[in-house]
Amino acid sequence: MLTDFLPTTKKECELRGWTELDVILFSGDAYVDHPSFGAAVIGRTLEAAGYRVAIVPQPDWHGDYRDFKKLGRPRLFFGISPGAMDSMVNKYTANRRLRSEDAYSPDGRHDCRPEYPTIVYTKILKQLFPDVPVILGGIEASLRRVTHYDYWSDSLRPCILCESGADMITYGMGEKVTLAIAKALSEGKQLSELRDIPQIVYLAPGSELTITPDDIVLHSHEQCLRDKRAQAENFRHVEEESNKYYAQRLIQPLEGDNYQLSLVNCQLSTPCVVINPPYPPMTTAEIDASFDLPYQRVPHPKYKGKRIPAYEMIKFSVNLHRGCFGGCAFCTISAHQGKFIACRSKESILREVKQVVKLPDFKGYLSDLGGPSANMYGMHGKNLKACEACKKPSCLHPRVCPNLMTDHSALLDIYHAVDALPEVKKSFIGSGVRYDLLLHHSDDEKSNESARQYTRELITRHISGRLKVAPEHTSDTVLNYMRKPSFQLFYDFKRIFDRINKEEGLRQQLIPYFISSHPGCREKDMAQLADLTKKMGYKLEQVQDFTPTPMTTATEMFYTGYDPYTLEPVFTAKTQKEKLAQRQYFFWYKDAPQSSRKESHSRREQPSRKDASSHKKVIGMVYFTRTFSPFCIPGIHFGIPVMMRSASASNDGKMERTILTFEMLPSFSTIKLAITRPSFFASCASLGYFMFS
Repeated sequence: MLTDFLPTTKKECELRGWTELDVILFSGDAYVDHPSFGAAVIGRTLEAAGYRVAIVPQPDWHGDYRDFKKLGRPRLFFGISPGAMDSMVNKYTANRRLRSEDAYSPDGRHDCRPEYPTIVYTKILKQLFPDVPVILGGIEASLRRVTHYDYWSDSLRPCILCESGADMITYGMGEKVTLAIAKALSEGKQLSELRDIPQIVYLAPGSELTITPDDIVLHSHEQCLRDKRAQAENFRHVEEESNKYYAQRLIQPLEGDNYQLSLVNCQLSTPCVVINPPYPPMTTAEIDASFDLPYQRVPHPKYKGKRIPAYEMIKFSVNLHRGCFGGCAFCTISAHQGKFIACRSKESILREVKQVVKLPDFKGYLSDLGGPSANMYGMHGKNLKACEACKKPSCLHPRVCPNLMTDHSALLDIYHAVDALPEVKKSFIGSGVRYDLLLHHSDDEKSNESARQYTRELITRHISGRLKVAPEHTSDTVLNYMRKPSFQLFYDFKRIFDRINKEEGLRQQLIPYFISSHPGCREKDMAQLADLTKKMGYKLEQVQDFTPTPMTTATEMFYTGYDPYTLEPVFTAKTQKEKLAQRQYFFWYKDAPQSSRKESHSRREQPSRKDASSHKKVIGMVYFTRTFSPFCIPGIHFGIPVMMRSASASNDGKMERTILTFEMLPSFSTIKLAITRPSFFASCASLGYFMFS
């Protein structure tokens, strides 16, 4: 029935007997009434509190704005939820190319939302209803709550309140803060009287703010535009306060310089962005209440069976917890959900599973029992007071915190309870598994035993033949920038994986996931990655070029060139040529594309008689399996277009000159190689870039 869903049209409101709405939500995603879709969560939360709320999914932002007008003026506020993913990440690849589909739109269509819907929707609403408050939520606004680098426009942009004209941001997980705003506005309070609510961001004149000793005043937006080091310094404070149990208020002036000097009990003369500390992590009772709301778990009937790719991916999955204490430098989860784990109860999880198994096309297989990380459920600090004083973004890097309780027993208990249900044939773990937690040796032997048991049960019961894990890289230098464990742990886990498979008579695969062009990664690191993974027998498939997204440590390194915590310079591949050169090392086993061969052919230089006569001999024929430019091997670095006549190789100036001659044979991409150092030829061949014939 239509009345089982939150209304999306005036007719659906009338079916409920509503003539006025308290809150109208505009969403950049299709409306799926499911706890994995933010607009549905906020709408159901407000509904449960007695508010009359409707959702306008993917409104048409062209023409006469009829979708923005059709439900009229709400009594309290407009809410904007731009989508479960950042709109630009959802639309474009790391190379700024259009993705094949929009995963959150019917039939994957690309034309259902604008770029930066937060800004577009707000401007329209402020044009139509200038006196109605507009409250921003969702990941797009959360991660743009302070001065941030925007990769797609290649610019440093201010808090999204400045560009959109909205009145307030609710950042992070929004149930508690949205209810607090609705309650205050329904009591007749003005927006200026809501500034003590936690987890909001607002703009205020500096003259209205009094700086206290507990406040942190950031470098101004204007100063960050001029000084990238100032931006890096700002980010450290932002990340630390996002991951503290009891955070401090952040204030960023929009104009002026040197505001980060000890300002106490004074006033600022410029407009400021004010970020209030977040609420404490949700309790089990609070998170259960959110997940137990009456979701229909299907798309709204208006879509008439159209495929919504993101929904198809998660419709038979169950989320067990929120938060992640991994603190990976390239990940936004902790900036949005925080590092403290908020767990659902076993009873709530089982209630949801029993709903899933009743779906008409359920065949007995749960696609995921997971969370931001698969195996962090129930984990917390042994000494909670120590956690409350901690401001580190990661509990796992540079090593597992000794205060972290790593017992997997509660998670195993949930797996067993779910698998015991007669309707469930098998439950899979599709979320990312932190194998460093499984390999960690704790002082508590019970935790160690539970990790061993979890590892065995994961491998034997909860994968479908392939287990995907994310070592991300092989270079310890790069992994340190990523805040990921040493690649040695992947070797250790693979040995355990292979041993258990042998013992159980299984033939399953361990599939590693890697990232290229991450800050700190050079071509020699990618060459090492290609060499090590080739020796392990991998032809890599699960790979990605680093995508800078707002409010991650890696993005700040990418933009500023500094590590925000040490302020030491960090190398980053930025140009398309540099990024492609790194990415190509993943695919040493593939032939160069025709376009690459043509480009290389156009750049070739014909060898002179003098050069040719200076070579000792042609020591072999090689097939050049991939076009690398520049080409890089540890200790050797030089650019090689495919047909390069000669090149010099050096190692700290000590290696003697090496001359290469390439000749393209007419019938196939074969290269004659003349070289004065056979050891170099052997090193190329060992990496698989050349093959003897």
